[in-house]
Amino acid sequence: MTRDHRFSPFFPIVFLMVDLICVNVGFYMSNWIVFGVHYPALEPSALFHWLMNIFWIVAFLFFKLGQMPRERKIPEHINDALTAVVFNVGAWFAVWFFLRPDYYPRSHIFYAYTIMGALFISWRVLWLFMIRHYRTKGYNIRLAVVLGNGRSVQNLLRTIEKDKGLGYRLIGVHEDTNWTDLGFLDRFIKDHPIDIIFCSMEQFDDRQLQQVMNLAESRLVKLKMISPFSRLSSPSMGVQYVGGSTVLNVNEIPLDYRINRFFKRSFDLLFASIFAVLIFPWLLPIVALLIKLESRGPVFFKQLRHGRGNQPFYCYKFRTMKVNAEADTKQATKGDSRITKVGAILRKTSIDELPQFINVIIGDMSVVGPRPHPLKLNESFESYIEKFAQRHAIKPGITGLAQAKGFRGETAHHTDMSSRVRLDRFYVKRWSLWLDFKILVLTIYSILNGNENAY
Repeated sequence: MTRDHRFSPFFPIVFLMVDLICVNVGFYMSNWIVFGVHYPALEPSALFHWLMNIFWIVAFLFFKLGQMPRERKIPEHINDALTAVVFNVGAWFAVWFFLRPDYYPRSHIFYAYTIMGALFISWRVLWLFMIRHYRTKGYNIRLAVVLGNGRSVQNLLRTIEKDKGLGYRLIGVHEDTNWTDLGFLDRFIKDHPIDIIFCSMEQFDDRQLQQVMNLAESRLVKLKMISPFSRLSSPSMGVQYVGGSTVLNVNEIPLDYRINRFFKRSFDLLFASIFAVLIFPWLLPIVALLIKLESRGPVFFKQLRHGRGNQPFYCYKFRTMKVNAEADTKQATKGDSRITKVGAILRKTSIDELPQFINVIIGDMSVVGPRPHPLKLNESFESYIEKFAQRHAIKPGITGLAQAKGFRGETAHHTDMSSRVRLDRFYVKRWSLWLDFKILVLTIYSILNGNENAY
């Protein structure tokens, strides 16, 4: 016997309506900030207004934002939201470059999408907290029965018991696997309002599993199979179908997917372009003058470093040392006599890394990713640290999770580098736009509060 969930079918419509309210509030608030009126008389304003709404509807449908599965964690939902915002901004800029309305202030679009994105993510996070709290009170519940036993089943049972926000209520656990027909389960479903069957694939043969599938379909009950590979599962595992065979990609990473690389690259270009237009034009002359006044040599320092796939590239920085023969072989140490006074300030504030936005625009680097190391440094550690090379599966970044967590500067000990690599590998496996955003916030916080390893 199945239950009628009265409100759930209307959630996607409600989500879309609230999203569009955020889009339009962002647009109108931007009008007041930039133009001082609720609707400017500029010709493309109405077109851009309509396009923002149309682009969001497309993003809503393409990224399935109307679906908010209860099993997914809040950061995963936020990442979906950020990805949709980046898509929306990218689509809008494509129209901008096509129409080229040079007289239309770009600040209007900046404020519109900033406000829209903040409202959009805020309301969805609030909704997720509210619905999870609502489920802990016994509402929006899905009634479940579990078939099978074993470690994977026990893990599931513990999760359901511990995380009440998932909204699952167990009304039966059948551990017996020695059955020949499903009469007992059919009678149980007739007598109880079942929504979902969790069935372990580990203990049942193909014939039994097919019987469970047939029964679930005939009784309109959702069926979720518990994989026997749960003990091997990881965030980087993916599923493919080769002919009639199911194949697990155990070391697949999010950025293996072209769509994810597209969104990360769009985010990189957007962030780097804002920096190149708003900050670099006035910062470069000041820093260049200070460097030249203190010591002889070039303003920029370039060094070969390993990038994606271990491919070497020239990484750019502001020069912070006197010109010396050991720049490519010897790490900077605390109290290093090679570091100039201006260089010490640049390194402490991480301003010396800002020319790497050039690398981002070129395509050698990303805004966020594992920090690129000099070739000699990589060679000295890669044979001693397990899975060291995995940090080179993606583009290196101007900042990374390790740096945001305080691991920066000299790597004098094996543990210093191993800790960095551990965090880099976590980032590679768990990448999301939301994680990039968190790392940027943590990096800014770290810079403002100072770091004893920044020298």
